[in-house]
Amino acid sequence: MPQQLTDRFGRTVNYVRLSVTDRCDFRCVYCMAEDMTFLPRQQVLTLEEIARIARNFVSLGTEKIRLTGGEPMVRKDILELVREIGTYGLRDFAMTTNGSQLTTMAEPLRKAGLHRLNISLDSLDADKFRSITRTGKLSQVLDGIDAAREAGFRGIKLNTVVMKGRNDEEIPELIEFARRKQVDISFIEEMPLGNISEHDRGLALCTSDEVRTAIRDHHELVPATEDSGGPARYYRMPDSPIRVGFISPHSHNFCATCNRVRVTVEGRLLLCLGNEHSVDLRRVLRANPVTDDKLRQTIINAMDLKPERHDFSTNGDVQILRFMNMTGG
Repeated sequence: MPQQLTDRFGRTVNYVRLSVTDRCDFRCVYCMAEDMTFLPRQQVLTLEEIARIARNFVSLGTEKIRLTGGEPMVRKDILELVREIGTYGLRDFAMTTNGSQLTTMAEPLRKAGLHRLNISLDSLDADKFRSITRTGKLSQVLDGIDAAREAGFRGIKLNTVVMKGRNDEEIPELIEFARRKQVDISFIEEMPLGNISEHDRGLALCTSDEVRTAIRDHHELVPATEDSGGPARYYRMPDSPIRVGFISPHSHNFCATCNRVRVTVEGRLLLCLGNEHSVDLRRVLRANPVTDDKLRQTIINAMDLKPERHDFSTNGDVQILRFMNMTGG
């Protein structure tokens, strides 16, 4: 049995989110600035380096890997990485995507070994969708969701970042869409990552309790018994097989059971989404190209830096200056 990663608070870390790019074909208002400066190529991990990090995490007990970005599918040769990680015997292998390229990529991704998809969908109104994503085309994403369903993934989940005055009135419609398509859906409180001028996060914050209330006007919600191994709290509706999740970094902090870490595309191991604690794995990788002993030990030692909790404020203040696309979703 592989060694397990455990932090100072007794939490087992068995879930890693690997960012494969900071680039994206959308410019979502809560994720990045409209005019972003992206990383120079030499600062970005190669696909081989990402696979090497993944392999070492698996040897240390990781059971779940999620590929994130930016948008993972804008990374050239992403299928090769999926194919490689798909051989590591993971219990769960997923990707977070904006869905823009799924019409052509869904089936190849599933055949390459990907188990599940999380697809961002913040509005079902084409104009509003364009406004939130700045560049996105709703019809393309909806076609992508259908392509993903046809491809036969083990699971598909929609992710909606709820913002007051922006898309909060669409909650019932999004629920009906998920029910109709027979896919899970999670509603996410916006996280204060990166300075944005486009809207006031304090005023835009819509809590999970408010979203639940909006849904309960139409459907009964019953707490689900199963645990996804992630930050979402799930509910079911008596007349539908889908699950409705709530990710609540502000109102119902999920730190006590945190089992995950992130690796940015620069190779920084982030021990917490809401803190700047990190370790430079890229430097270790490139200084030790042949053996993995130093890399494994660096990962093990890094667990001591994992904080007990994050501390997001609800007034819109930015505690973390990096944007979400730099972090990995």
